[in-house]
Amino acid sequence: MKRPHPLLRLRPHRRRIAGLASGILLVAGLSFAAPASAAAPSTTTRTPLVVNARWAGHPAYDRIVIDLRAFVPTVTVTPVPQLRYDGSGAPVPLAGKHFLEIRLNPAAAHDEAGRSVYLGPKLQKINLVKLKGIALTGDYEGYVTFGAAFDTLPYYRAFSLHSPERLVVDIAH
Repeated sequence: MKRPHPLLRLRPHRRRIAGLASGILLVAGLSFAAPASAAAPSTTTRTPLVVNARWAGHPAYDRIVIDLRAFVPTVTVTPVPQLRYDGSGAPVPLAGKHFLEIRLNPAAAHDEAGRSVYLGPKLQKINLVKLKGIALTGDYEGYVTFGAAFDTLPYYRAFSLHSPERLVVDIAH
């Protein structure tokens, strides 16, 4: 007499768990068997370089533009109670009551030799309707961070534009 398969001797709920575990192990094994070119990003992919920051006032909004070389990385724009320099934690000397932190990752404002490629302002007082100042607050371990200062609560939207690559933050009046 033929013996049933060991999985068939398990109760139904244990059989489902065993099947799920087998599927997970199979998928994990296939990912390890994939060629290196499929599993890892290309070594020709460069870290985007942040080369400039600029701003302008428009009839209905103020605009911040951050110029990049390569591509626009992941960006987070976060309201913060105070602007601080990355690394030191020292306060950024921009007047304002409300602040936005604009963080790009992966990104750098320096080349592989450590030379700065960023040509924009490091700390700039601005007198637009909403935007009152901008500062480069960090270029550290794959993150480039800017801070923006406002007298009133900023209502904003962030998006990227291409050819040339740039990040845009519009602040409504």
